[in-house]
Amino acid sequence: MALNPPSQSEPVHAFEHVDQYLKVGLESDASDIHLGANSQPIWRRYGTLEPIWLKASVLSSADTERLALGFLSDAQQRILHERGDVDFAYANETGRFRASVVRHRLGIDIVFRIIKRDIRTMDDLGLPSSLKLLTQYQNGLVLVTGAVGSGKSTTLAALIEEINLHRHDHIITLEDPIEYVIASKGCHVTQREVHTHTRSFGAALRGALREDPDVIMVGEMRDLETIQLAITASETGHLVLGTLHTGNASRTLDRVLDVFPVDQREQIRIMVSESLRGIVSQQLVPRADGRGRALALEILTNTPAVGNVIREAKTFMLPGIIQTGRKNGMRLMDDSLLELCQQGIISAEEAYARSEQKQVMRQQLAR
Repeated sequence: MALNPPSQSEPVHAFEHVDQYLKVGLESDASDIHLGANSQPIWRRYGTLEPIWLKASVLSSADTERLALGFLSDAQQRILHERGDVDFAYANETGRFRASVVRHRLGIDIVFRIIKRDIRTMDDLGLPSSLKLLTQYQNGLVLVTGAVGSGKSTTLAALIEEINLHRHDHIITLEDPIEYVIASKGCHVTQREVHTHTRSFGAALRGALREDPDVIMVGEMRDLETIQLAITASETGHLVLGTLHTGNASRTLDRVLDVFPVDQREQIRIMVSESLRGIVSQQLVPRADGRGRALALEILTNTPAVGNVIREAKTFMLPGIIQTGRKNGMRLMDDSLLELCQQGIISAEEAYARSEQKQVMRQQLAR
């Protein structure tokens, strides 16, 4: 069957294999493919969720079960049957994908995140050159944060690739699942997948500390054990890069500190104030011309003022410090949004909707 664009007028019936939907998504620059029971095939393209074809047939529960069984291994089918969901990396001749298959009230839903085949460099992504300094530390903690689908994995891969190209170290990545396949270049790269090569992020981190690493990438710092081990590793001579689902620098630090019991927080604040190297928070904003999405960044780098605020548990003061720290490469998310708007890259409506200080943003946009 021909792979028709969304504007086609004739009905489109269910494909026989998920690979056919993935090929459509790759060719059309989609980021996610949704194949759900009692729904048309849907994709997320440039941040918007919409039907792939306007007249596509609705997928039945039998359709999605057939599609799932067509690409799941026997072991994955057992997990789906026993647990009700399974997540893994899926690869075919066209690319790599992060796959999630779940059972629900109406049947089976399948969701794919499309992973770009090539790792884009920091320059390709348009990341500020000041961020390259974060890849030059021999130890410390670097956090990349943002909502789901904000490009954290792509930014993190670019930071790792910068290290891979310009240093001669041992890099260990801990992911769930492995997304970008990183070939060893200047560095020796070891990639481990949670639930495939190790039981959990915590177990993998404990193991990593005995594997002579210089750089450790933690795909997601989601619990107390992982965060605690990451901070410890950053203090014991390792550069640790990780991600969190937080929207800005101050909320990121609050999340890191609040996960600890109250009686440990003072000690952890001191540890983080000394080991933190930087926080990069990001959003992907639909472009005004409809041709993709633009990257908006908030950047915090550790300075004596930042360290003091962390130790004293006054993270609410960080926005002011970031605003006055532009000479150190820092920037607020609102300033990044305003700059993109003034350049005509994003609309004023998007800048306002995504801003933190809406009253201030409204005044800036009115000028």
